[in-house]
Amino acid sequence: MNSHSNKDKIIIIDFGSQVTKLIARRIREMGVFSEILTLKEFEMRSLDNKVKGVVLSGGPATVTKKNYPKISQKVFSLNLPILGICYGLQLVALNFKGKVKQSTKQREFGKSILVKKNNSILTKNFFTKSKQIVWMSHQDSVYKIPKGFIKVASTNNSSLSIIENKKKKIYGIQFHPEVTHTKNGKIILKNFVFDICGAKRKWKVSSEKKRIIENIRRTVKNNKVICALSGGVDSSVVALLMHKAIKKNLKCIMVDTGLMRKNEFKYTYQIFKNRYGLNIKLIDASNTYFKKLKNVTDPEKKRKVIGNLFIKIFEKEAKKVKGVKFLAQGTLYPDVIESRSATGSKTSKIKSHHNVGGLPKKMKLKLVEPLKELFKDEVRKLGDSIGLTKKISRKHPFPGPGLAIRIIGKVSPEKVKILQEADHIFINELTKNNMYNKIWQAYAALLPIKTVGVMGDSRTYENICLIRAITSEDGMTADYFNFPRGFLSDISNKIINSVKGINRVVYDITSKPPSTIELE
Repeated sequence: MNSHSNKDKIIIIDFGSQVTKLIARRIREMGVFSEILTLKEFEMRSLDNKVKGVVLSGGPATVTKKNYPKISQKVFSLNLPILGICYGLQLVALNFKGKVKQSTKQREFGKSILVKKNNSILTKNFFTKSKQIVWMSHQDSVYKIPKGFIKVASTNNSSLSIIENKKKKIYGIQFHPEVTHTKNGKIILKNFVFDICGAKRKWKVSSEKKRIIENIRRTVKNNKVICALSGGVDSSVVALLMHKAIKKNLKCIMVDTGLMRKNEFKYTYQIFKNRYGLNIKLIDASNTYFKKLKNVTDPEKKRKVIGNLFIKIFEKEAKKVKGVKFLAQGTLYPDVIESRSATGSKTSKIKSHHNVGGLPKKMKLKLVEPLKELFKDEVRKLGDSIGLTKKISRKHPFPGPGLAIRIIGKVSPEKVKILQEADHIFINELTKNNMYNKIWQAYAALLPIKTVGVMGDSRTYENICLIRAITSEDGMTADYFNFPRGFLSDISNKIINSVKGINRVVYDITSKPPSTIELE
């Protein structure tokens, strides 16, 4: 996303934080476009008068060691409002001759109580009385305030948690307002974007469809494209966007991996073929997938196997279609974040996604990824704007590797069948009880152990089924859904009584972090 010359924008300089993209998302939610750049990209970029402010993200580096990522003087020469977050605050402090130290005793990770010390336009309507809960993640702290700045707020372990230079419109905060754990954190960003930067609400995701379609046409030209269509929200939106952009030059391919949810493959084919008129080819590759996954237990290896096979199938099909040079797929922001930094900054890799880190290094097809800078909720809105049925646009996220990463350990056709049935029951009951749309993501999984049970006075030794349901705004953080106790009991009974091969059901109540949403 870089063609927004008629819209106000906020630039975010990424120093490698795992939650940098959340800053962008929060600002876009306000109706203002935001763009994430590395420091190098920022230095090379010629900025126009539509750039209204700059945010400096957090990051894993420490300013107390040599060769830390330094801030560019160009940032300050533009006379734009600046907001430094966490590592960004420390960079601001050092630039203006403040001092930062590292402490093993006064670290702050998790929730802290922020106490107001002075009024500031940045904290307007933020504080509840004189205190507020914020989310910290740091062991470096500013201990000497820079000249020209005042103290706005403190915590017990961080005396200079908010500082400001009102004259220069430069602000620094030690906590993360972009995460949901900071109460009223959005207000901080809102005050910065509108009251300090003076940006106007002119951007919305539904208006992106025209720009994205034009960008697809510009990229693809007269070449043909094959599109991986799974029936999930992301691939469905990509397929419809591509169809609107290039019509007959699009060929969708649906691959039956044997790893999809019950009846999903058939439903997807029928609705896109009959309702939307897409050109679709069906490929049954289930035996190939099961053969390749035989005896594979390592989660990263599973993703790599599935990713490599995914590309090989499409490259093989591409040879059968004259003029195909591109592969379209539904990569999103969170996919990129957890596999590698989208902008090249140093982040900790959490896991490879089959369509990002799981892809082979050498591919014959060029990728078209129209959604790679959007979050899931933005993709849903975009889908609505192009006429995608809500039965698909409101569907819970489903991982590209499919049920393979919801079967811990070895994958087999027998285990997949068991899991498909259990998952089908779980999702149907959520829908029937009007809970499905209250939940960000829900699924059933099989654990790699068996336990003893009793059925009809007979001993059983069967699988444990784990069910998971989480609430989230963006997939970056998540909490478990608090079911009524009776519902969980009913689900357990229905699964055990209906699915041969399961004799125990457990509910995962772990948040993200420390866990991830998927098990592998």
